[in-house]
Amino acid sequence: MARPSKKDSTTEERILDAARRIFVRKGMYGARMQDIADEAGINKALLHYYFRNKDQLFEMIFRQAGERLFPTINRIFSANMPLFDKIEMFCEEYISVILQNPHLPAFVLNEINRDPALFLERFWTQGMQPHPHAFLAQVAEEVRNGTIRPIHPLHLLLNLLSMCMFPFIGRPVIQHNLGLNEEQFRTLMEQRKKEIPRFVIAAIRA
Repeated sequence: MARPSKKDSTTEERILDAARRIFVRKGMYGARMQDIADEAGINKALLHYYFRNKDQLFEMIFRQAGERLFPTINRIFSANMPLFDKIEMFCEEYISVILQNPHLPAFVLNEINRDPALFLERFWTQGMQPHPHAFLAQVAEEVRNGTIRPIHPLHLLLNLLSMCMFPFIGRPVIQHNLGLNEEQFRTLMEQRKKEIPRFVIAAIRA
């Protein structure tokens, strides 16, 4: 197959869709460029024409997911709505995006541990940076008003993040120990969109 004279957006998106499926099935480090080329129905030379390596592919996928997730999360954080509604919307949106890109949390942790400064420089741009300050201020106000029990706002935020994120980070162990296949794991995560806010709201309701 001859290389095109210029990159075609349809081919690029087909490659990205194929890469997402391979990353889901094999993980970041188990995936090979040949696997992605086969999944996309192209030869490896054409794949390398569009993306030099799988790190570049994964970075593109991360950026696309982040560009959907973080602005939406920031809108939720800053919205003029009741706290409990924000908690429900946060869990719904976060888990929905990660279900489409389940290896993103592990990728972020690996990149942060490998070189925190480089990760912040490459990814923590203005559009990709979470801004939870309005959410934290709202939690503090709800505590002062007595509408929720006393809790440090950062603890509430960290509870939400960890409960949404951990199953994806620990996915291989969870699936192996609990005997869950891919469909069962996905169903469990869909259920957590409701279970996490239900649990958290019951815990903090005054």
